[in-house]
Amino acid sequence: MAGLSPGLMSAGLSTVSSTQTFLDVSAGNRIFTSLYPGEDPIVIRAKEQVPDWDEIVERAEGAPGDIVPGLLATTLADAGIPSRADELLITPALIAADEEGRVTRTEPYTCVETRCPGLSVVQAIRDELPALVERLRGEDMLIVIERPPPPERETLAIGVAGRGFDGNLTSDSTRTPGFVLATDLAPTILERYGIEAPDEMSGRPIRSEGEVDVATLERRGERMTVVSGRRGAVIVDNLMIWFAIAAAVSLLTRGRARAAAFGVLGLSFVYLPPMLLAGAAIQPSEAGERILVGLGAPALAALTLFTLRDWSALAAACAVSVCAYALDVITGSTLTAQSLLGPNPGLGVRFFGIGNELEAILAVTIPVGVGAALMAAKQRFGREITGRTAAIAFLGAGALFAAIFAAGRFGADVGAAIVFPAGAAMAALALPGAFRRRKLVIGVIAAPLAGLVLLAVIDLVAGGDAHLSRSVFDAGGTEELGDVAERRLRLSASSFGRAVGQNLFWFSLFMIAVGVWQRRRLARWLEDAPLARAGMTGAFGAVVLGVVANDSGATFLIIGTIGMLGIVSFAFSRYAVAAPEAKSSARVRPVP
Repeated sequence: MAGLSPGLMSAGLSTVSSTQTFLDVSAGNRIFTSLYPGEDPIVIRAKEQVPDWDEIVERAEGAPGDIVPGLLATTLADAGIPSRADELLITPALIAADEEGRVTRTEPYTCVETRCPGLSVVQAIRDELPALVERLRGEDMLIVIERPPPPERETLAIGVAGRGFDGNLTSDSTRTPGFVLATDLAPTILERYGIEAPDEMSGRPIRSEGEVDVATLERRGERMTVVSGRRGAVIVDNLMIWFAIAAAVSLLTRGRARAAAFGVLGLSFVYLPPMLLAGAAIQPSEAGERILVGLGAPALAALTLFTLRDWSALAAACAVSVCAYALDVITGSTLTAQSLLGPNPGLGVRFFGIGNELEAILAVTIPVGVGAALMAAKQRFGREITGRTAAIAFLGAGALFAAIFAAGRFGADVGAAIVFPAGAAMAALALPGAFRRRKLVIGVIAAPLAGLVLLAVIDLVAGGDAHLSRSVFDAGGTEELGDVAERRLRLSASSFGRAVGQNLFWFSLFMIAVGVWQRRRLARWLEDAPLARAGMTGAFGAVVLGVVANDSGATFLIIGTIGMLGIVSFAFSRYAVAAPEAKSSARVRPVP
């Protein structure tokens, strides 16, 4: 509609009720509904006093976070600015409730038909919006939101009119053109009045960028809503098909094509992430994305294996996979966020940077890629790689990609600052004779802390406004830091609670058990590739640490295990190639 800057608004974390959405707006902050004690509040009547307000406040105080219902209206009142709601409204009136649950009421449609000073919460139909926009004067601002709740894990339409709004909406909360959060409304209103948002508010002011482009907004919105639901069909189904084909080829050829089949399988796992990035760029239908990934990754894998053949094939695949995402986040592209391995916009959790799913894959491919590259260099150039050189390569790559994927301006993933350096350090420690180097052992212990310090410095200098900045630097003391820790632990525990109903979780546990049972065989496959073995050890350690330190521990376990399975498949293919050659050499006898 003319005069309105359009956007899409995430109404809550996961699925929330209309009551919770409006309470989040009033607080300028939100957490997962599962972290609140007790049931979701239901408000079915409200006049000048919100019923059961004491229970609403008690529920918020029992949550691990600074949730203050009514903070918006109270902050405005402290500055002498009134807040009111149409007396016909029930749950939307919560936006205008103060910290005591009091709501100033107006006669029906009074503030629709006339300009009322301060904050006014009204209801209007679509045909009334042009008149509301036309009535704006000076610093007036109109915020229009679709009535919640939205369809499950989807978004609400939002529009803002007033001085400075002449393009699609966005905010620093999402850094995604066209997307804002419900918690951004309160800081936006306060900023209009020149009032600093209280520390308890996590939202960021809404602004507009570029020109109004509804078509682009709709396409991006449609893409965001399919990310979570499409993962199973595009990723899991293709992985199962690839494994079935590799096993079938091996059996049908009686093992003659076993090395090639499992080599392509392993590289297909590694090429899957960049193919998902291509899917985000093309944005095909679900069937189209399944075909793109299902055929594209094995095709790249086969071409790479045919061209390079040895460990350099794995090194090249890992380099393409990791660097594609690194380049994307450095350039500020939105493709990572729109890929099926991006954040979880449908849940309202993240809209920019990398998500836990991609972090788990990178935790495997970074150290494995370095180890494969070192092994390939040794094989191709016939030059011994010293332990010092290898350790520098592992640690340097870990630090570099931690800086890229953890920094608030780029990947914005705090976990990467812990997991990537730790994985690199464990890979360095797994090098032959590493335990005799005391400094290296100390470096392994200090790596996660060093990663956090590096991230802190980068964010403070660059103003990254990442999760570390918001949750740690902006914390008001040890109590708030304790809330952060409690939230992460409870979310991780709940992720395992949900995972027990997933077949992939039990498959991952089964594969881990098989790996422990067959650990000596796995070690034999890598006996002649100590540098690659060190990279795989680092990847294993990074996954273990990620499961413990991440707030989506079960997700990290599943994806990390599947990633390791792909790397093991490639390692087996190299062993399968080398074994016949060794047997052939063993038959050579000197002739007298």
